Amino acid sequence: MGRRIGETLRVKKLLAFIAVAAIAWLFLRPESKADWKGIPAARPPVQAETNLPEAFAHGDYTVTPLARYSITAVVLARERYRNDHEADLSPIDLALGWGPMSMSGVINELKFSQSGRWYEYRWPGEPPLEPSQMATNSANTHCLPATKDIRRALLAVKRHELVTLEGHLVEVTGPKGYRWRSSLTRNDAGARSCEVFWITSVARRSLGP
Repeated sequence: MGRRIGETLRVKKLLAFIAVAAIAWLFLRPESKADWKGIPAARPPVQAETNLPEAFAHGDYTVTPLARYSITAVVLARERYRNDHEADLSPIDLALGWGPMSMSGVINELKFSQSGRWYEYRWPGEPPLEPSQMATNSANTHCLPATKDIRRALLAVKRHELVTLEGHLVEVTGPKGYRWRSSLTRNDAGARSCEVFWITSVARRSLGP
């Protein structure tokens, strides 16, 4: 009897060690492997408000950088704009998701829509995530291309692609008191919560097989 108890305790200790090692491996493995467990965009956007360039002219507008900004995210939805006041500045809005909002198991449970420079999502039944997580891990992004090549690249972006975008969050001012200012936090919602993003670099990757 004593031998069997000793073997049982050793087995329990071994299983406990394996469990702890597995948890540590999941949390401490290198961040470069961001695609594990269905999270294509594991890192949140990166924002820095130092060493900014001076404001510059863009047609009839003045563009003032507010923060350096880079994001890797899944495209949840895209909307092309041609006729509104901002269309010459921003021909497309991208609804972007990162962290849990880049997981296919979450995305497939949500219905996304965009119109009038707004982004909305809804779900039938129980939400796949806490609503607060959906809000803080996704954003409607007004995309302002810095060049014609960037414009072409943005217009080619497709839903469910993984994109990496770099540039600056900006404030745009223009004639007759025009003002369009970016949000500088991912924790807001509603009016004036979108990112106004002057984009200088675009990279795309398909998440399909």
